[in-house]
This record gives sequence, structure tokens and C-alpha cells, in this order.
Amino acid sequence: MAAQVVEMQLNNPHEHAQWQQFLTSLGITNFSPQEVEHIDVTLGLIEDGQLVGTGSLAGNVLKYVGVCNKNSQPGARFNQIVSALVNRLFQAQIFHMMVFTKAKYSASFQHVGFKELAHSDEAAVLENGTPDMTDFVKQLPMIPNQAQQRVSAIVMNANPFTRGHRYLVEQAAAVSDLVYVFVVATDASLFRTAERVKLVQQGTADLANVRVVSGQDYLVSAATFPAYFLDSAASAIEAQTTLDARIFKQQLAPALHITTRFVGSEPTSRTTAIYNRVLQRELPPAVAVRVISRTTVANQPISARTVRQRIQSGNLTELNQLVPATTAQFIKNNLTTLQARIQKGMKIDGN
Repeated sequence: MAAQVVEMQLNNPHEHAQWQQFLTSLGITNFSPQEVEHIDVTLGLIEDGQLVGTGSLAGNVLKYVGVCNKNSQPGARFNQIVSALVNRLFQAQIFHMMVFTKAKYSASFQHVGFKELAHSDEAAVLENGTPDMTDFVKQLPMIPNQAQQRVSAIVMNANPFTRGHRYLVEQAAAVSDLVYVFVVATDASLFRTAERVKLVQQGTADLANVRVVSGQDYLVSAATFPAYFLDSAASAIEAQTTLDARIFKQQLAPALHITTRFVGSEPTSRTTAIYNRVLQRELPPAVAVRVISRTTVANQPISARTVRQRIQSGNLTELNQLVPATTAQFIKNNLTTLQARIQKGMKIDGN
């Protein structure tokens, strides 16, 4: 009997247990809430009453893809489940998709039309469809004779944009002909992507050589990176940031002629400290990494976390010392909305 694709209901305890047991048998063992809660749909491949394959979607990202090849032609079940996931995205009018997988499975995805953007010893990131990396680069602003200019880049979440972020951009702008500020695109932050992009644009509007753009799918986000095939939080951070650095080095930097990446020093965040270390390991010599000491207020590094805590408490005194006037005005105008997001469970203690 041919295998049939069915939609699985992970909120059904029996189906969730069946799904989890099947993936565990394939060596996938991390089913933490922060991984599973982002899943939009899960498909199962049923043959003779048995689950022989599964795959899930979180936005445009394929996750938890696994098949049992016993009593089957190699690749047949994999192709069927991936095809079903792609068709589901097409039905939702989503035509660009990504997958993060173990490096050893990269070839399997390439065989069904995915293009590898970068890989490490542990993991690989691939894409399929349009708009793709080439399209992303084409729509970015450029300047005349860019290949001969001093081009730098900064990647930030800016949740929200602070005077610390502004200082970092100023330092890059002072020694560059063009600075790209890529804002990480994920709505897992207190400030939504569109809000963060706008605040960075407003907060740097007077710097003529700065271009603020969304990082879209190409600056790997913790919201979409699956840690379920890694053995610890530290290895997940290392794998995520290594892929992020390699996409930047192999895809973005050559296309945009970026020769320097600016980062702020990180005395308080373990995740960002690991990220900075990985960038310093991965990017040179093709891309120099410049670490700029964090600017301070009252001998304390300016932190977006502090701003979010002020929003939660409603204590906006001295806010202008922490953020540019444009950010302060946005916070004051939208304080009730921001506090409601926190009350609904939006976490504010991350980076």
C-alpha cells in the first residue's frame, strides 16, 4: 500500500507521543516548548498503519523532517514528505523556504531542489524558491563604485534602538564610505521587526552614509534555528552563530564588497559574547572584525534589556539618557501596547 500524507495534531496527546517516539528513534530528541510552539503544521507519512515519515513547518522553515527507509526505496519517503511540505507552503502563497538540518542531510535536500547557503561540521542551512539570496542582494541599496569603497556592516536586533546602538553606528560611519545596518527579522522580540527597522532608520537618519535594512531570512534568528539536533544550549548557540557568520562571509560580504564587520563589546550577555567570538574566528581575513567598547551611563553599559525593564515597570525617568529621542517618543506613545505584550508573555530578559 502506498504511503499517505496526513496532517498530525500535536495537541492530541496520542499523536504527539507517536510523533515524538518516531523522531526519537531517528536520533532527534529535543522537544522543548520553545522548539515545538513555533510549529504551524506537522505532516505524517502513514504506510500500513505505521508512521514512516514526518515533517513540520514553522513559517517558511522546514523542521523536524525525518523518515524511516526500511522496506522502501532510498529517498522515496523523504522526497514525498518534503514535496508535501513544499506544496503546503505554495498553497499558503509562500514561495521561499529554508531548512536547517544536520550537515550530513544537506545532500538529500539538495537532491530535491534546495541550494546550500552555508554549512558547518554540525549543521547546514539551505533555501529553495524565490525571492532568494540573489534577489535579496539585488534589492539592497548600493553606491557608485562600491567595490572600491570602504564598506562596513553591523547586525543588530535593536530591541529597541538605544544610544549604545547609535554609538556603534557612529563609530562605523566615521571610518566607512558606506555602512549597512542589518536589523534581525524576527517577531519574537518585544518590538516588532517593522518597529525596530523604523526606529533604527529614524535614529540614524542624520548619518548620510548609513543604510538600514531588514536582514530578512539571511541573518539566522534564534526563532527559526532548530536546536533539536544539538546536545546543549551552548552547542546550539555555537552552531547557529557559525552558520550565520558563514552565510555573511560567503554570500553577503562578497556581493556587497563588505570588508569590515563592527560589533559592540559584550560584558553581560553570554549569547552575544559567544557570537562575537565566533565572528572573530570565522570572518577574518576576508572580513575584519572591529569590536567597539560599549558606551555607558553612570558607569553601566547601555543595555536594551534595561530599557525593556523600564517599559515593564512604567518608570521612564531618564529614558532619554538610554535611547535617542525618536525611540523615547515611540515608547511613550506606545507604552500601553508594549506593556500589554509583556503581560501576554513576551520575554524581556534576553539580549
